[in-house]
Amino acid sequence: MIDVRRAAQRYPGGDPATGIESRHAFSFGPHYDPGNLRFGAVIACNEERLAPGAGFDEHPHSHTEIVTWIVEGELTHRDSVGNETVVRRGDLQRLSSAGGVRHVERNDGPGPLTFVQMWLAPLHPGGEPSYDIVRGIADSTPYAVPEAGAMLHVRRLGAGERTAVPDGAYVYVHVVRGEVRVGGEELGPGDSVRITEAKDLAAEGVTAAEVLLWEMAVG
Repeated sequence: MIDVRRAAQRYPGGDPATGIESRHAFSFGPHYDPGNLRFGAVIACNEERLAPGAGFDEHPHSHTEIVTWIVEGELTHRDSVGNETVVRRGDLQRLSSAGGVRHVERNDGPGPLTFVQMWLAPLHPGGEPSYDIVRGIADSTPYAVPEAGAMLHVRRLGAGERTAVPDGAYVYVHVVRGEVRVGGEELGPGDSVRITEAKDLAAEGVTAAEVLLWEMAVG
């Protein structure tokens, strides 16, 4: 089963007056939708745009795997475990909030910041928070989040290039940039596909494109 969700269907959020614009793919905050709470392990896929100097002040998380992909600019991250890093385009960041952690996210750079932040539900609650960053992640290197029973694949495609969509019980595809075709559906930036029992599917670049694919065993 292939369920296409368009960028225009995302719930608007953030605070434009302070330089924060958010677009939520799942039920989020005041946009409560009981029919759109999660897919597989994914409980949030937020597109965030921060103007220079804008950011999210210190706030808490718990029992959530938070994976961030930088599209443009640089993100300054600080957390209550003592991590302080600057995450740039092509970098992948994961914060395992476990039993509880607080963090700050800001655009302290000179230009606009765009990132995709995905939240996954862990298989088991609790534990100790942890932090990881991969600089310049390669297409051929999937990123495992075993705490959520999930694997992230980053794919950069040229026009006409194809890549296999992982077979799996649940596959979530998010288009970061460009246009791709999956299962006969043409997708643009911000579009996503939720695939149940994925098998023998491919993603094809209609233009040069960048795609994030979550492969998940359980929902």
